[in-house]
Amino acid sequence: MHADSTAAVSVPSNDFFLARQPILGRDQHLVAFELLFRAAGEDDDAKLTDGAAATAAVISHASQLGMEQVVGEQLAFVNVDEVVLMSDFVRFLPAHKVILEILETVQPSEKLLARVAELKELGFKFAVDDVIEHSGELDRLLALVDVIKVDIKGVRPEELARLADSLRGTGKKLLAEKVETLDEFRLCMELGFEYFQGYYFARPAILSGKKITPSEIAVLRLLELVNSDADAQAIEAAVKRDALISLNLLRLVNSRAAPGPQIESLSQALSQLGRRQLARWLQILLYTSAGARVDFDSPLLQLATTRGKMLELMTQRVRPRDSASADRAFTVGIMSLADALFSVPMRDILDNVEVADDVRAALLEREGDFGVMLRIAEMLEAATGGRKLAAELKKVGLTGAEIRDIELAAFDWVRELTHDVS
Repeated sequence: MHADSTAAVSVPSNDFFLARQPILGRDQHLVAFELLFRAAGEDDDAKLTDGAAATAAVISHASQLGMEQVVGEQLAFVNVDEVVLMSDFVRFLPAHKVILEILETVQPSEKLLARVAELKELGFKFAVDDVIEHSGELDRLLALVDVIKVDIKGVRPEELARLADSLRGTGKKLLAEKVETLDEFRLCMELGFEYFQGYYFARPAILSGKKITPSEIAVLRLLELVNSDADAQAIEAAVKRDALISLNLLRLVNSRAAPGPQIESLSQALSQLGRRQLARWLQILLYTSAGARVDFDSPLLQLATTRGKMLELMTQRVRPRDSASADRAFTVGIMSLADALFSVPMRDILDNVEVADDVRAALLEREGDFGVMLRIAEMLEAATGGRKLAAELKKVGLTGAEIRDIELAAFDWVRELTHDVS
């Protein structure tokens, strides 16, 4: 168990975080997350040189926490090098929940191929990482792997079609990684890729002349009423004016309620939910199509709710007796992707809803404590560790250990939220 001992020596348990990057199917729903290890301290470069230690740390903490808490109902892609593959440590992972991602540095020796075959017998599935050509070494692995991950940034655009055509002939599923723009996603769709990894779905594609729809404005107006402490009658009247919002509200409250009679009146539903939770639910409802059923397989919604909870928990840690600030921090996180959702500039969105000055500054300029916290959340998503992350954490008085606990708590909260409304 060489990887186990290496991890224990090289990676202090309080000095790293788990990053997870979404993997989508052709229908743009979440199918998996890749789990990545990153150091949170200032001297991270030295700690990241041992790939086995990094992977062992991911395996150790993910298995201790429970993979369901880390990735929910989705699968987890986990990087493995030769040391980890040859160790027994990898067997701490649940075979039904993971795809082991063989790094490009691994040489497919007879001994290694035999080990992969042994792990497949135990139920593990495999992907091969960072493919940029159809090589002889890749061919040696093909009988044992299920997914081929193509690094589209490592292949010239004019060669990508030829490579994809060749790899499709193997019968394996193709995953395009490092997909950062909608144009790249559309090209990979045309070339027959089945899975996509990257944040193209969270990039605002601003459409000239695009307007926020009436149903979206209805939710924004309700949010404004809640945030401005309007009376209960005014809020109830606004909810009643939109049938889809009313139906969604009743469904939500009945799914959360203890066993007993169904709640059928909006006044009862609003009373049970409470003003604070109503605001949160409305923010989540923004990420639906025309007020339709909340879809938690939407990567944009998952990312927005995770950001919201992370910023709330950060604020609770640094301002423990300021619940109003924690609520505003949640708003910053969940609203931070609204421009990608609506395809209109953030400034136009904020013109349709009244928000506090510190919320506006964070969303428009990444300024103030909330702006720093939002930058931290974005760095964690991108798996950016080291000095930059340490500097941002220092600005708001958080440690690497604290941000890791906050991130894992946010993952767990989003998973529970998914179950509550599904």
